[in-house]
Amino acid sequence: MSKLYSTCAALAVSLALFSGAAAAQAYPNRPVRIIVAFQAGQGTDVATRHIANRLSAAIGQNFIIDNRPGASGNLGTAIAAKATPDGYTLIMGTAGTHAMNPALFDNPGFDAEKDFDAIALTCLIPMVISAHPSLGVGNLSELIAAAKQRPDKIDTALPSTTSRLVIELMKQKGIKLFSIVYKGSATAAADVLGGQVPLLIDTVGATRPHLSKLKAIAITSAHESALLPGVRSVAEQGLPGFQVVAWNALLAPHGTPVEFREKLAVELRKVLAQPETVKRLRELGFDSAPAMTPQEVTSWIKGERQKFGTLIKSTGMKAD
Repeated sequence: MSKLYSTCAALAVSLALFSGAAAAQAYPNRPVRIIVAFQAGQGTDVATRHIANRLSAAIGQNFIIDNRPGASGNLGTAIAAKATPDGYTLIMGTAGTHAMNPALFDNPGFDAEKDFDAIALTCLIPMVISAHPSLGVGNLSELIAAAKQRPDKIDTALPSTTSRLVIELMKQKGIKLFSIVYKGSATAAADVLGGQVPLLIDTVGATRPHLSKLKAIAITSAHESALLPGVRSVAEQGLPGFQVVAWNALLAPHGTPVEFREKLAVELRKVLAQPETVKRLRELGFDSAPAMTPQEVTSWIKGERQKFGTLIKSTGMKAD
């Protein structure tokens, strides 16, 4: 009886493994929807469309973008959280939706940790601190000296939550700058270019077109980036450990079969390593992300959520 039980148990395990392998091999057998919780044409949307096209070519099945903007990304993210976890609805999560919004909103409409399973980190999005020539600073040391001479007097244009976090972390390091919050990059850049505001903190992609008229002071990645050669990081200019980087990560509703997610992760890592993908992401101001397994991405995002959440709560910051 014991031997029969052992044989049956072994057979059951073998059948389960075979079934999982067969399902992964067949997946996907119809188009896959990727929700982007922002407007078409925005940076995450453009990057996701490129990645989706490359995945379609690699796997032989269409990956279709479904834009669901609204409520700082919460609307589309909540839709994804409630989708059937069958591998045919995914979401391009962001640092905003999955690390910042849970602390900024009392009820964003989803649980960033419990409602999603990770697939892959797709890119890192550093910020750049840039100055109008009238401010007379060329590096971070000079900016720190100017801020000490005029604490809370140097106006700084902040067009995003991430840029607000950069300045809050700088304040915690003793660099007292005055925050001016904008609704978007265009109006923020216009005021800085016009000389009304001397300092700008924005993404590399949004700032790079203006660097013939503005001076890039520092980038907020851990180290100097290929996105802005010659511009040292904040950490490399005297504030070790300073890093504020947004990111995108492909996620699935919780309960999506692990074999589906692992298959996508493998294919996505190949796509992200392709020179044309690296080139396109850099054009958008997005840096390459380290290759991780879905389990490693889950752990990494949890750490990001804790880091940003702690900073947001310590400043009392709330969504506009």
